[in-house]
Amino acid sequence: MSHVRGVLAFAFITVNTIWWASCIYLVSALRALIPHDRTRVRLASTMSSLADGWVACNKWMIAALGVTRLDIDWRQARDLSPQGWQIIISNHQSWSDILVLQTMFVGRVPPLKFFVKRVLIWVPGVGLAMYFLGFPYVRRFPREQLEANPTLREIDRTATLKACELFKRFPTSVLNFVEGTRFTVEKHASQSSQYRRLLMPKTGGLGYVVTALGALVTRATDVTIHYPNGVPSFWDFLCGRCEVVRVEVRSVEIPASLREAGTDPLSPAGRDDLRHWVDALWHEKDARLSTLNGQHG
Repeated sequence: MSHVRGVLAFAFITVNTIWWASCIYLVSALRALIPHDRTRVRLASTMSSLADGWVACNKWMIAALGVTRLDIDWRQARDLSPQGWQIIISNHQSWSDILVLQTMFVGRVPPLKFFVKRVLIWVPGVGLAMYFLGFPYVRRFPREQLEANPTLREIDRTATLKACELFKRFPTSVLNFVEGTRFTVEKHASQSSQYRRLLMPKTGGLGYVVTALGALVTRATDVTIHYPNGVPSFWDFLCGRCEVVRVEVRSVEIPASLREAGTDPLSPAGRDDLRHWVDALWHEKDARLSTLNGQHG
């Protein structure tokens, strides 16, 4: 029965993605033909609404097929609105995280946008749709390559700054998986991470987003995702083998020093302030994950 559910869920997501991506392509083509800037902004907002339609349909499917149950604690969340800008920070363990976050936030905040590895632009349907929606595509060069050729940093920096300028045009939710990749035991061991259940945070992209939206956002939304029965593969998730997902949401103050106009997040002072802030959040999240694991492990 679980395999049947998985096949039905995967087929639904595939068809749903093709339909909504096609609509986004059409609006994007129309937008490319119109020189009037205000109309182009409205059409970009329309494309974001289409993305919400895609997520809403996936949410319906999850409920209809009984894929999982989301147990969400919203008690510490504040200032969530589809009409306002949002910066959302989350831990990352599985491809399922994206479906969980989209499902829980749809209608509460503007559609989520997040940093995407450039190779994913070639994923049929969804890759180009995310590009047209303004998702920032980054290359994430290996450290050895960056050390050998520091100018490569400018490629991701330019892409990030360009995306941040677009984010300011209309209400946007920017999701940042600060770890930069999904948590695994192997990655954790290779990093010698100071956290028990998290990878070391990478703050460069987050710094640019906070600086760019500083006049629009004073608080960030910190999300902690926990899978009580173990982190599922995406297939196991679709098959309904993840009976419940525990999620805690809280609002945290963004330090004023990070939101000041003209702040350079890559300057020594900017890096230090950002690192201290994220480290504090990560220690708290790590402790919370350890508590949740003890409760449900």
